[in-house]
Amino acid sequence: MKFDVNGLKWTREPQSFSITDERIEIVTKPHTDLWQRTYYHFQNDNAPVLQTETGEQFFSFTVRTEFESKRRFDQCGIVMYLDSENWLKASIEYENERFQHLGSVVTNDGYSDWATTEIDASVKSMWYRFSRREDDYLIECSEDGRSFKQMRVCHMNNGGGVIRFGVYACSPEESSFRAVFTDMELSECKWLPHDGQQPD
Repeated sequence: MKFDVNGLKWTREPQSFSITDERIEIVTKPHTDLWQRTYYHFQNDNAPVLQTETGEQFFSFTVRTEFESKRRFDQCGIVMYLDSENWLKASIEYENERFQHLGSVVTNDGYSDWATTEIDASVKSMWYRFSRREDDYLIECSEDGRSFKQMRVCHMNNGGGVIRFGVYACSPEESSFRAVFTDMELSECKWLPHDGQQPD
C-alpha cells in the first residue's frame, strides 16, 4: 500500500525541505532535538516532525533513511509524536568517526528513555518499520529492507486512539545535515499476534 505524502503535516516546519511522492528531504538546523528530562534534566522539544494521522489500530509503516550526519547526536528516523510529553522515535545518532548509536527513545508522561547499540560510523542508510497493535508498538530496523530485526516493543500510555506518525530529523549540537526518506509504505500489520502464553 503506497504511503500518501499528501496527508502529511508538519509539527515545526524546517526552513529547508522538499517533498515528492517518492522522496522526503530535510536539512536540519543546529540545536534541534527531542528529549524529556531523564538523566540530562533538560527538555528539548523543537525538532521538525512530519506526520500523518490515523485511528487504524493495526498497521505497519516502513521507510528507508539516508543521511550525511557528521556531528555528535545528528539523527533522523521514524517518529510517533503525540505531544511534547508523549512520543517515540528510532534513529541512528552519530557519535564520532568510529561509531554511532542505533537506538530508540520512548517518552511517556514527560520522561524519556534511550535504548541503543553501537554500530560502525560508516553506516549511512537504514530502514525502519513501525508497527501498531492497539496501544502497543514494535520498532524494527533493517540494512537491506528485507530482513528486519526487532529494536523495541513498547507501550504508549496515550497511544490507544488516534495517533500521528512519520519521520523526523534534527541536530542537537552546532550542526546541519541532509536527511532523505524514501521507499515509504503502509501495509497490514506485520507484527503478528503473540502465539505463546495466553493473557491473564
